[in-house]
Amino acid sequence: MSMNRREFMQLLTTAAAGGMALHGEFARAADAADRMYELPRFGNVSLLHFTDCHAQLMPIHFREPDVNLGIGDMFGRPPHLVGENLLRHFGIAPGTAQAHAFTCLDFAQAARTYGKVGGFAHLSTLVKRMRASRPGALLLDGGDTWQGSGLALWSKGQDMIDACKLMGVDVMTGHWEFTYGAERVRQVVDGDFKGKIDFVAQNVRTTDFGDQVFPPFVIKPINGIPVAIIGQAFPYTPIANPRYFTPEWSFGINDETLQEHADAARAQGAQVVVVLSHNGMDVDLKMASRLRGVDAILGGHTHDGMPAPTIVKNGSGQTLVTNAGSNGKFLGVLDFDVKNGKVSDFRYHLLPVFSNLIPADADMSALIAKMRAPHEAKLGERLAVTEGVLYRRGNFNGTFDQLILDGLMKMKDAEIAFSPGFRWGTSLLPGDPITMENLLDQTAITYPYTTLTQMSGELIKTILEDVCDNLFNPDPYYQQGGDMVRVGGLQYRCDPAGKMGGRISAMTLNGKPLEAAKTYRVAGWAPVSEEARNAGGEPIWDLMARYLRDVKVVKPLELNLPQLQGVAGNPGMA
Repeated sequence: MSMNRREFMQLLTTAAAGGMALHGEFARAADAADRMYELPRFGNVSLLHFTDCHAQLMPIHFREPDVNLGIGDMFGRPPHLVGENLLRHFGIAPGTAQAHAFTCLDFAQAARTYGKVGGFAHLSTLVKRMRASRPGALLLDGGDTWQGSGLALWSKGQDMIDACKLMGVDVMTGHWEFTYGAERVRQVVDGDFKGKIDFVAQNVRTTDFGDQVFPPFVIKPINGIPVAIIGQAFPYTPIANPRYFTPEWSFGINDETLQEHADAARAQGAQVVVVLSHNGMDVDLKMASRLRGVDAILGGHTHDGMPAPTIVKNGSGQTLVTNAGSNGKFLGVLDFDVKNGKVSDFRYHLLPVFSNLIPADADMSALIAKMRAPHEAKLGERLAVTEGVLYRRGNFNGTFDQLILDGLMKMKDAEIAFSPGFRWGTSLLPGDPITMENLLDQTAITYPYTTLTQMSGELIKTILEDVCDNLFNPDPYYQQGGDMVRVGGLQYRCDPAGKMGGRISAMTLNGKPLEAAKTYRVAGWAPVSEEARNAGGEPIWDLMARYLRDVKVVKPLELNLPQLQGVAGNPGMA
C-alpha cells in the first residue's frame, strides 16, 4: 500500500480529531508536520534508511547524549557535537521539535510537549509516504534490529523479522543479530528472508578458507538505474560480543576487499554504489577517505542522529557519510540525481519520527498487537516508579546505568560495579512507572549473566584503560563504537586525549587510593567469555527486578562520573 500526500494529511487530521493534544508548542509542530514530512521528489534514485532500532516496535522516549567527546582529528566535527553546539552547526532553531529530536536540551519538558518518537506502526506510515512520492525507493536496514527488547529476546528476533518483512525492508546488514548465534542468523537469511530481504555483509567470512558467508553486495534497479548496496557488518563482533556465538566466522573492517566489491559492482554496471554500514561514524569517515567509487556510506552502530551528511573528499571525488540515529526515531531519505551513468547531485533529509504527528499504520499496528498479546502482562509489570529522568547515553554514564550499578552493588554486596557502555536503552520521564518492559529495554541480551569477581587494583585499572582506548583511540579503526564502561563505587580521573595506558589515574574507593596488589569485590554483567557462560549467573533483569520491587521509588540519581582532564571547551560536551 502506498500513500499520497492527501491521504497522509487526512490521517493526520483524523488523528488530531481523535484526541491528539494540539496546543502550544505541539500545535506549532503539528502545523509544521506537512512541511516536515512533505519532501519534494528529487532526482531519480531514492534510498530510505533506518538503523539501530534495537527492537523497539512501540513509540518510546530516547534522550540524546550530553557528552560525545571528539579527540584529536575528531574534535569539533560531527558526530562529536551535542546540545547547542549541534544546533549551531546544523542551523537548527532552539526550542523546536527538531531541536528535541537531535539533542538532550530540556529533555523532560520537550518530551512532554512533543510526545514519544518512533514505533514501527508510525515508521511504516512514513515509509509508505516517502515511497509514494519516490517510486522504486529502496528501504535499507542498517542492523541492530533484532535485539533490544524482551519480546525480541523471547522470540529470538522473530517479532522484528516479521515487522521488517511487513514494512518492506529490501536490504539489511547486521551486528547484534549475530548474538542469537550463527545457526539462527542462517535460519532467518535462508528462510524468512529468502526472496524478500537481501542480507549483505562483505566482511564476514569463514575462518577456515575465507569463504564469503553472505553476499557482499546486491544490485537492484531503481527507475532503470542499477544501484549497488554493499554490506558492512560490525567489524568487531567477536570482540565486543561473545566469540562463541559465531566461532566459524571472521569479521573485520576489510576496506581493501570492500574496494574490490565496489569495483566489481561498477564493472557489473552499477551507476550508484552505496555502503550499508554498521561500522560507527568515525570509522565510516576514515573509510570514506580511503575508498574510490562509493557515492555514500549509510552508517549505523554509534547511534548518531546527524541532520546532514558529511562530505568526504577522496581519490575519486567525494563520498557522503551519514548516520541515522537509533530506536526507530529517524528515517533517512537520500535522493540522487543520476545523469550519464553517475551521480550528479543529491538531497538528504533525516526525518524525526514523531508518533503524535504520524498516524499509525493499521496493518503494522495489528501485527504488533498480535505479537505482544501473549506477553503484555509480563511486560507491563510495574516494578517501581522514577522521580527523575532515566536514560542511557553519554560517554561516561547515564541515570539508568547508575541505577543498574547501584542494584548490582546492593544485591551482590560488592564494593565496585561495572556495567557495559551500551548505547541502546530507552528513556523514562519523571513520574513514569518502571515496568519489566522498561527494564528489559536496558538488559535484554543473550548473555545476561551477573558476576561477582575478586579483582586486583591493577586489573581494574587495566580494564578501564582498555575500554577507554576503545572509545578514544585517535585512530578510528581501533575504536569499537560503544561508550565507557559504567563504574559504581570507584572514583577516577580520565584524560581522554592521553596515551594508551595513561588515561586513567587517581583511582579511589571510599576516599582511599586503590591499591594495585589488593583485591576488591567487583560486580558486573554481560561477560563475553565462554567460562562465564558455563558458570551461569543470575540474569541481570531478575536481579534488578528484585532490587526495584524493594526500592519501589527511585529518587533522582547522582551520576558517578570521572574527573575529566583536557576537555574544557570541547563541543562534545553540553
